[in-house]
Order: sequence, then structure tokens, then C-alpha cells
Amino acid sequence: MDKRSKIAVIGTTSVILIILIIVGIAITKKLTPSDEVMLLTDYYQVEDSEVLIILQDRIYEKKGMLLDGKVYLDYETVIQEFNHRFYWDYNENVLTYTTPNEILQVEAGKNQYSVTKSMIKTKTDSEYQIVKVFADQVYIAIDFVEKYSDMNYKYHINPNRVIINYKWGDYLFTEVTKKTQLRQDANIKSPILTDLPIGTSLMYVAMEEAPKKGFSKVMTQEGVIGYVRNKHIKESFYKTLTSDFIEPRYTTQTRSEKINIIFHQVFNEDAADNLEALIKPTKGLDVVVPTWFSVNDVSGTISSIASEEYVQKAKDLGLEVWGLIDDFNPEIDMFEVLSYTSRRETLSNALIEAALKYKLNGINIDFEKIPSNAGTHFIQFLRELSVKCRNNGIVLSVDNYVPAPYTAYYNREEQGEIVDYVIIMAYDEYYAGSEVAGPVASIGFVKDAVSNTLAMVPKEKTIIAIPFYTRLWKETPDGEVSSESFSMTPAENILKDNGIEPEWDETYGSYYAEYEKDGATYRMWQEEEKSIEEKLKVIYEADVAGIAAWKLGLEKENIWNVITRYLQ
Repeated sequence: MDKRSKIAVIGTTSVILIILIIVGIAITKKLTPSDEVMLLTDYYQVEDSEVLIILQDRIYEKKGMLLDGKVYLDYETVIQEFNHRFYWDYNENVLTYTTPNEILQVEAGKNQYSVTKSMIKTKTDSEYQIVKVFADQVYIAIDFVEKYSDMNYKYHINPNRVIINYKWGDYLFTEVTKKTQLRQDANIKSPILTDLPIGTSLMYVAMEEAPKKGFSKVMTQEGVIGYVRNKHIKESFYKTLTSDFIEPRYTTQTRSEKINIIFHQVFNEDAADNLEALIKPTKGLDVVVPTWFSVNDVSGTISSIASEEYVQKAKDLGLEVWGLIDDFNPEIDMFEVLSYTSRRETLSNALIEAALKYKLNGINIDFEKIPSNAGTHFIQFLRELSVKCRNNGIVLSVDNYVPAPYTAYYNREEQGEIVDYVIIMAYDEYYAGSEVAGPVASIGFVKDAVSNTLAMVPKEKTIIAIPFYTRLWKETPDGEVSSESFSMTPAENILKDNGIEPEWDETYGSYYAEYEKDGATYRMWQEEEKSIEEKLKVIYEADVAGIAAWKLGLEKENIWNVITRYLQ
């Protein structure tokens, strides 16, 4: 080989070596994990007064606040995520939390809260301000929330972050088997978030995401979420997250036997005079509910036609007395009554005072005019009243329309937790203002009322109210529809007087009659023994707590024989 050839070979070899070195360096660089570190303060960016919130294993969209060394959560987050029974009064700047036996109230910016069990408040000092308000933003100390909620938290600094556990059960975990790193992304070139020593416990997160090749998305016990190489961790295993929180128990004053209730519409304090005559034909009756009280004004005062003589007569007849309060005054805005803490307190105290004065066994809430925007305030009123009733041995019952989407704000499910009895008024399917004629309570209407209620309320707290009245509908040739209600016997007599024999309608579960008179068409879906029995069969089969009926004096005497067969 001549000199020139040798030089060419050497040159070619050198180039190849250089290329190999370059390629080797490139491959080594590609396969060498990055040692770049990302500071957690850059990864989780929060201001000095902010706190990142990690709910279980996800970064929450809102941030908490760090004030005076304490973590605070915004009110909406608290009620949506942790405890719906915290209640904020935007009018009077008062936070209320009700346990089964206490009403806790906190004024914004104070290191003190009050405790009410009946009508007397006691003050308790707090080591920190429980509530802080910034314009329309309300924040509650997480320590106070944790005390009354099924959740726990851990707080870490640099950056400020709080990890909150509140959903209990089985979660996928793993452990580090070889010292490694948690990275920002599923790539060895991604910045390092933290080192992971052998034995580090990691929780899998975002399992619904598509898996990253060779990596798993996990969270450390310090709340750092990132990616770890699969070859450096164990096979996944389940770990059960549990809570030692003891859920408060709402004790109830319900009966073990079926209950039979009658509403008694009264108009003056002389109602005791004919009580005995009205009660005498009844059988198996347990409770009479006189319509005594009304919301008097927006301040929460009540009007009353209660009578000690009435209570004594009822008790002599073997009956409990539950005083009814209504909200029927059209001039009173129930939102204005119930959205103020002081007004709810006035109203609930007035009812308790009346119950104690007249030695009532119970209070019946018949608020049928609650607007949708007052739903949360109505439920809060019931919570607060239930505490006072429970501590005074007073039964609390609440009248409700049959469940329907447009009355969902009455929150029958929460009622079923906090009150003693939820009474469903399974009547007025077609009412005085209806544009078309129809039955007061068809059997299908009652069946739906029962089944839909029991989907929300325990059967031992559910009472189904039935009608003792019938509507006679009048339809004129020009299409005008009107009705008049009648008690059972007069309704029967109307048909007899017009020579009409009603026919049983299986679809509606009642006798139906129609006739022409003076150019108008009259229709009646009659309520009597058989229609009532069909309803009682449904109620009996559902095994609910009992029945109520509207109202005393409208029934035929034989109705009580039917009722007692199904309540024994």
C-alpha cells in the first residue's frame, strides 16, 4: 500500500471514529436522565397568602388562604365538597352550623362563637378567627371545618399547600424499589420535582388518562404530583383509606307503631267547643293538628289562636296535639323571613315558647309558599328548629307537596335526616286553580307520591296524607273551568239529587260521574270509602310510618273503619 492509500485509510478511519464518538455521545446524552431540578415553588405557583388545595389526588381549581398562620377555605368549597350543613347568612354576616343538638353561630372576624340548645345562648372563645370576609368572599378556618366534617388534612410549606382526604375507600398505591426521581412529565429529560428514596409510598392518580410508556402518574404523601419510571416501583396494590370521624346521629321522636293523624282547620279560639263532637266518630286516631299559628310578619313573629282548653280536651280524648303553623299570608315574603338569622331565631323561639306554654306534643310546619330562592334558608330554619324541638321533647313534622322537579328545593332528603316526620300531601292533584278538571288524588298520583318520597325519606319517617274531600267541576260551553270542594256526604248527595249513579274508574281508583245541567257539564271523581281504601292499600304495602288526613269533619263516619283495618 502506497503512502497515499495509507493516508486515505487513516483519514476514513478517523472520520468513522469521529462519527461513532458523536453518535455515542448523542445516544448517551439521549439515554442519560436529566438532572435538572424544578423548584416546587415554580411547579406549584401560589402567592404568599394563598394555599394550593389538593383534594384527595387532584389539584383543586380554587385556592385557599393563609391568614394569621391558619388555612382558610372558601365557603362554597366547604358546602359543596365537605359539609353541606354549614350555612352563611349574607345579610347579617353570620356563619351557622347545626349539629343534632346544638346550633353554633359565628360572627365574621370574631374569636368567639355561640352555642344554642334551646333558646339560651352561651359564648365560647376560639383560639383563632373562624370566619373571615373579604367583600363578598367568605372563608372558614379549615380547623373548624375539620372538627365537624368527615375529612382530614395535612399542610405543607414551600409552597403552601394542603392535602385534604374526604373520600374513603380503596385506592391504588405503589412503593419505590430503587432510588429514583419524580419528574414533571413522563420523560427522563423532564425536570425533577423531588427525589424518591427506596420505600417511598406513592398513590396512583389520573388512572383514567392514557398510560405513558414506561411511566406512571403518582402523588407523594407531600402532595407532589408527577411521573415515576415503572421499572423503579412495585406492582400496584390497593390500600384502604379510612376515617375515624363519627357522623352525628339525628335521634328522632317517632313511634314504633303506625301513626294516625288528622288535620283540624280552626278559625278561632273557641274550636275546643266542638272538638269532642268531631272526634267522637273517629277510630284509632293518635294526633290532632289544629291550624293555630301563622307567620305574622317578616321579622318572624307569629299570630296564634291556640287554646289551653283545646289541648286539655284533646288529651282527655287520648290525642296528642301538634300545633300547625302556616305561611299563607300573601303579603309576607318568606325569603325575607328565612334568609336572616335573627328572624329565623325569632320564629323558631316563638314556636318553642308556644309549644311549652300550651304543652303541645309537636309542631307541624305547613309552609307551602316557599319560593325557590328561599329553599336553602327554609332547610336551615328546619335544622335550627329541629335542635330546639329535640332538646325539648317536641315532635317536629313538616308538610310537603308530592315530590316533583319544580319543588326539589324543599329538599325532602335533608328533611328526612333532620325532622321527625315528613308528611306528603298526596292530594290536590287537580286543585281549585287547575285549567282542566281532574281527580283530587288518583291512585297513580298516590303511588308516585309514595315511591318518589321513599327514594329520599326513610319509611319510618314518612307519613302520607290523604283527602277527605271531593271537587265538583263545572265546565261551561265557552271553555271556562271552575270547581268547588265538598265533604264526602254532601258530594254524595249532589249526585243523588241529580239522579246520577257514579261508575268505578279503575284508572283513577275512584268513582266517576258527569252530568249536564243548565248548559254546563259537571264532573266528579268521588272520594269515599272505596277510593280511600285503594289509597290505603298502597300506603300499607309501602309500610310507611302512617297516614294523615285533611281534614277533620269532612269524612264519612265509616271511613274510620276502613282506616283502622290498614293501620292495625
